Amino acid sequence: MKFIAPSLITLLLAGCAASLPAIDPAALPAAPQSFKEGDGRWTLAAPAEAQPRGEWWRSFSDPVLDELVERANRSNSSIQVAAARLRQARAFVQATQADRAPQVSADAGAARVGGIVNGVPGPARSLYSTGVNLSYEVDLFGRLAQATDAAVLDAQAREALLQSARLLVQAEVAQTYLELRALDAERALVRSTVGAYRDTLSLTERRFRAGDVAELDVARARTEVAATESDALALDRRRAELEHALAVLIGEVSSSFTLGVADWSTALPVIPAGVPSTVLSRRPDVSAAQSSLLAAQTRVGVAKAAWFPSVTLTATGGYASPELGDLFKWSARAWGIGALASLPLFDGGRREAGIQNAGGEFEVALARYREQVLVAFRDVEDQLSSLRLLAEQAEAQDRAVASASRSTALSDVRYRNGYVSQLDLLDAQRSELRNRRQALQVRSAQYQSTVALVRALGGGWQ
Repeated sequence: MKFIAPSLITLLLAGCAASLPAIDPAALPAAPQSFKEGDGRWTLAAPAEAQPRGEWWRSFSDPVLDELVERANRSNSSIQVAAARLRQARAFVQATQADRAPQVSADAGAARVGGIVNGVPGPARSLYSTGVNLSYEVDLFGRLAQATDAAVLDAQAREALLQSARLLVQAEVAQTYLELRALDAERALVRSTVGAYRDTLSLTERRFRAGDVAELDVARARTEVAATESDALALDRRRAELEHALAVLIGEVSSSFTLGVADWSTALPVIPAGVPSTVLSRRPDVSAAQSSLLAAQTRVGVAKAAWFPSVTLTATGGYASPELGDLFKWSARAWGIGALASLPLFDGGRREAGIQNAGGEFEVALARYREQVLVAFRDVEDQLSSLRLLAEQAEAQDRAVASASRSTALSDVRYRNGYVSQLDLLDAQRSELRNRRQALQVRSAQYQSTVALVRALGGGWQ
């Protein structure tokens, strides 16, 4: 019985130390069976951030975009910082695993000692020693194992955050590049309109010199030319800013980075309905929040284990001799073994405070995980609704452009023949320019929402 009773107590304490706080399902958001937007075939699944995402940006069929994303993957600073954080987390895992292994050290020493023996001062003498020390903490209550588990979960969270950083940078590169190409198209449109306004101004000046129109018509035409030139210069300024932003994203100096003007021929991929549910489950930010939650849950167990005894086994072996030449003789050998048990009794509430702190961190992680899941749902719903409404808006805007173009053509003919005033022609031209620019902006928004949906899904959809 004297051996059985301590064993039962040890098992009971180990069971107490292993208890972790439960995750209340009521604290998590209820997962809908499908998204509100779409055809109802969108479903949800558990996080699976390890699944491959593919090179989703290649679906835009733009070699320049492909090159920019590859350069960002290699040189972007945010990705490099996230990768360094991951290396730190993995190093901490190794450190916690090392705490569970035997600790071996070697030492050597030399001392000069003297003393009084039977009231008579003795001669000073030298003492030399060398030996090997071994210690091992027996993890009876799982404290070291739980610390390692928490560190592993932290490393998994960091790995997911690295994936998230990559996806964020790739999406920002794609969105910035596509906005720049849309701006190139808008700049070309505005500058062509400047040319049309200049032709109108030349015609108006000829008619003014001939006495057919008043000087007011010339002033109006000059106003339109100058105002449209100002718009073109504003677009030039915006393009320079986007080019500089791209340079930062790909990790290059803005002064040496240039992206030439080109036609906007980038394909607009269509993400099909009914994409498998595992696509959404790969969102790295949700996976990171989940790993952080599990790590916080495990650390509550680590804090509780601080109340239980710790047992450390020690052993030493070596040599000790007053003569350096006799140090390694068999007669100078020395050894020892021991065990140290430590049980906390009173610490002024320090350990209890540690448990309360770990419990608070667990509640914070639970709330953050819940928020991240809600944000994931919102992101997908936002982009699905945006793509649906933008498609309808693009159709309506195309009709507006066609009508405005026809109105401008008719007004130009009637103005040249003297049937309408110059003001009518300018109004028609302004309306056409405004609608054409709006059509380009709607098209650009479709590209932006497509990239945003890819990011909301956690990567590609293949």
